[in-house]
Amino acid sequence: MIKYIIKRLLLLIPVMLGVSLAVFTLLHFSNGDPARASLGQNASEEAVQAERERLGLNDPFFVQYGHYLENIVFHFDLGESYRSHKPVTKEILDAAPATFKLASLAVTLAVVVGVPIGIVSAIHQYSFFDNIMMIFALIGISMPVFWLGLLLIIFFSVQLGWLPSSGFTHFNQMILPSIALGAQSVAVITRMTRSNMLEVIHKDYIRTAEAKGQKHSVIIWKHALGNALIPIITIIGIQFGQLLGGALMTEVIFSIPGIGRLMVDAIKARDIPIVLGGVLFVAVAFACVNLIVDLLYAFVDPRIKSQYT
Repeated sequence: MIKYIIKRLLLLIPVMLGVSLAVFTLLHFSNGDPARASLGQNASEEAVQAERERLGLNDPFFVQYGHYLENIVFHFDLGESYRSHKPVTKEILDAAPATFKLASLAVTLAVVVGVPIGIVSAIHQYSFFDNIMMIFALIGISMPVFWLGLLLIIFFSVQLGWLPSSGFTHFNQMILPSIALGAQSVAVITRMTRSNMLEVIHKDYIRTAEAKGQKHSVIIWKHALGNALIPIITIIGIQFGQLLGGALMTEVIFSIPGIGRLMVDAIKARDIPIVLGGVLFVAVAFACVNLIVDLLYAFVDPRIKSQYT
């Protein structure tokens, strides 16, 4: 198990190199001058050139990228924000709790709602309930986050006045963002649970358990769901990783001070270190979530656990 974890962590190195190089390249060759954005539009040309020299922006591309990697590897330093002149690591760590909280609430909502609906839909395949739930699942997958978020604000905040449209400190402020972000995941998990349960409940061992007079609830929750869990756990892990990166639009719409909103503001201001640091943070978080999902397999299926030992 330890060897497997170390191996997976080592595989993060080429992933991070690829992600950092791709993002660094896109930002380097995009329009705009970070030095001008840092000093303001009214700064003199001499001041801008001095700022470019201080930031190393006059160096060749690969020299700049090499310095960036050197600071990360040897100093664990993601650089300094061009806009606020604060360490990027501090800016990201200050914004990360809100993003993790939002993604956690959204994926919890998706699991609590999606898994039971998927199970019931599979048990009552092609019933009225199943057809209605699949229609809602299709609608949920098709709705963009920003569109659903705006609809929720208009209806529950503007029209009814029940819930606030911004902030993320109190529970009532977390309800609308969590629903907006988690709606697609609810639909995905519902469909995945239904399809896997349908595949399992027609197996021979399920019919054997029924023939032996086993309780229907035990057959569904222990035998059927237990053997259908691995694909469901996989999709839950993937959804959580995607929610971490996909929280960007939700944070902007609901004015949540998370990593997504931090990166949007940084992109507007050409604050390259913040954007790079945010992307790397999300990439590492996604990879760690996938590692945790792989380890959960061992607790669900003893056959997989034997491969780790």
